[in-house]
Amino acid sequence: MTSPRSRTLYLFASAAPPVFDLGRVVERAQGEGGWNVCVGLTPTAARWIEAGLKGGLGGLEDLTGHPVRSEYKLPGEPDTWPPADAILFAPATFNSLNSWALGLTSSFVVGVAAEAIGKGIPTVTVPCVNAAYARHRQFDRSVAELRGQGVVVLYGEGGFIPNPAGSGVPEGYPWGLALEVVKGVADGPGAGG
Repeated sequence: MTSPRSRTLYLFASAAPPVFDLGRVVERAQGEGGWNVCVGLTPTAARWIEAGLKGGLGGLEDLTGHPVRSEYKLPGEPDTWPPADAILFAPATFNSLNSWALGLTSSFVVGVAAEAIGKGIPTVTVPCVNAAYARHRQFDRSVAELRGQGVVVLYGEGGFIPNPAGSGVPEGYPWGLALEVVKGVADGPGAGG
């Protein structure tokens, strides 16, 4: 098994209020989990971070030592990140989760997460949707599809529970649980592909 300090976690996020916790989440993953963290964002999440997080994208890059990515690299460009030992996609919005389950990979982070299924990279996701989105039939189908392909989806009892539309409570987002579970799947039997 790889030494815990040399393991790489891809921390992916969509544009939902818990995205503003990423700095603290990176620090916790590095400190408690010993992870080498690379941050990937949907394009909208990147705009949110740049506009609303102290230090913006550069602050996250300073914290991780890696560029924050929100777009695919150009053909022939070298990959600037080490290979992932695990992926945590949180928060995962309605759009990102459904796109991922359907294999629609126009977003860099969704594309990497979709490919991770085929590569056998341990992957955990925590949705962040309101109760109105959660009532859409495609959402349950997407959760079931991802679970059926081996993705750990922390949704429902013991995971993320949707709030009524317009009443989000970002401080209740289960970051601690997400980091604990991703460590568990990365350490578990068959981890690492």
